[in-house]
Amino acid sequence: MKKIIVACGSGIATSTVARNALEEKLKEKGIDATQVSMDQTSIPQLRSKADQFDLAITTGKFTEDIGVPILNGLPFLTGIGEDALVEKVVDVLDLKPKA
Repeated sequence: MKKIIVACGSGIATSTVARNALEEKLKEKGIDATQVSMDQTSIPQLRSKADQFDLAITTGKFTEDIGVPILNGLPFLTGIGEDALVEKVVDVLDLKPKA
């Protein structure tokens, strides 16, 4: 199972929106909860939790090296570029739809 952490300023508001959008888009692609687990955190806490995850998605600016790939989750909030971001998530984690 691949693990994704979604981070925003507080770990509550926009990370929830981004997480829900990603879960929905992955489900549409045939990728379900048995393949991916997600958690949320605040951007300040991201450094201390990153080593437990395969991918980090942030809704705010974050460029620090934390040892895992980081994707900008802003498209999940605006809808602009959302499909391209989902494809990046799928590619980075090498996810395949369930048969």
